[in-house]
Amino acid sequence: MNENDAFAELRALAARLRAPDGCPWDREQTLESLKAYIIEEAYEVVDAISGAEPGMLAAELGDLLFQIVFAAQVAAERGLFDIDDVCRGIHAKMVHRHPHVFGDVEVRSAADVVRNWEAIKAREPREGGALAGVPRQLPALLKALRMTEKAAAVGFDWKRAKDVVAKLEEEVAELKEELAPDRVQPARAGVREELGDVLFVMANLARQLGVDPEAALQGANDKFARRFGAMEDEARRRGSHLAALDAAQLDALWNLVKATERPGSE
Repeated sequence: MNENDAFAELRALAARLRAPDGCPWDREQTLESLKAYIIEEAYEVVDAISGAEPGMLAAELGDLLFQIVFAAQVAAERGLFDIDDVCRGIHAKMVHRHPHVFGDVEVRSAADVVRNWEAIKAREPREGGALAGVPRQLPALLKALRMTEKAAAVGFDWKRAKDVVAKLEEEVAELKEELAPDRVQPARAGVREELGDVLFVMANLARQLGVDPEAALQGANDKFARRFGAMEDEARRRGSHLAALDAAQLDALWNLVKATERPGSE
């Protein structure tokens, strides 16, 4: 590969794979079939960022970049657009949306940038309202974060985090009502709705606190997996396994694992 034309070589590779004498599997792919691969590669990039290994991150970014180039090649064959159109389009958009860099707009903080960004988007011709730019296929927690970010950008927001906490307590109370013991069998739809409200407000609270809820939940997932694995190891060391223990023994084992973790590993 020519070091000075790496992107051009990648583009040529995508075209070669799609050529009549190219790869049968690649030739069968469509924009629809590529959706799952694009999502998968994006998640692998996120995993590599979390892993903090530069070599792995570079490799995963390459995989994602190839999916983009390949999708553009498929689109070009259908006469829709090509990768040059993609590059020109995003370049023009970024320049337009950064008037504080390429124009005479002044900003004092990242928050000012976000407000300007949303204001510029609102003036651009598009279908739908302020939430129209949130992808339908986003994971639900991330989607809740993005929607509330956009709502906040136009002024629809709580002023303080403690106001969100109050709303969270209200939603939890409504969930408790659905689970009240005087109800013979809680309505499944009602429980689902109230639980959804709790999760949505939690995403809002995370945004208010400046915390990425996806990262926070992933951290909790990792912590649980670590502790659960330690419980399994301890049970095996004692000549048993978790399924053979009762609830009290499991709780005791969990507390033991927590107590033996390093300070700050909560």
